[in-house]
Amino acid sequence: MSALYDHLSQLFERGHERDIPDLLSDARFAQAGRTADAAVLIAVTDKPEPGVILTQRPRDMRDHPGQVAFPGGKIDPGEDAIAAALREAEEELSLPSSHVRVIGQTDRYLTGTGFNVTPVLGVVPPDLDLSPNPTEVEAWFEAPLKLLLEREHWSTQEVFWRGETRRYLELHYEGFRIWGVTAAIIANLARRIAPEELADVR
Repeated sequence: MSALYDHLSQLFERGHERDIPDLLSDARFAQAGRTADAAVLIAVTDKPEPGVILTQRPRDMRDHPGQVAFPGGKIDPGEDAIAAALREAEEELSLPSSHVRVIGQTDRYLTGTGFNVTPVLGVVPPDLDLSPNPTEVEAWFEAPLKLLLEREHWSTQEVFWRGETRRYLELHYEGFRIWGVTAAIIANLARRIAPEELADVR
């Protein structure tokens, strides 16, 4: 087992031992009558400075067009969240499921568009030969895990949406704008895995 996998597994288990009542959610904006279970893969690269694999969705997609996202999508009948996240990562990026060492499922996130998303944390080898599916992925990149988990790198923005003021987090990284659902999932994960604890991994 890799040191990163072992350490992240320990931090993940410890971080999920307690309830956190004020995790981010868009539940109050969700449209009634439209819900679907979905899963995403938080793929952490196994190297001295771990990164997270993120994608940018094509601008002509129905849901969340052009946004930065984790690989993922709807859970098909007969699947659980882990199976769906692994399948979607393989379909979107040709990331073999056999290369993912799953740590576990973290806090679900209800989006304003009606998706009940389960994030799945896993560790993958560095420098994978990824090949994006152009119908689902416009681009992909890797951002440092520690940077994503550190709150000081994020700004808080506001927009008036569906009759209310919606606050959201935003971070610009190498020309990519990370915000919305992806940013909120990262912020919730940071409540479970403190970024300063990652410094112990080498």
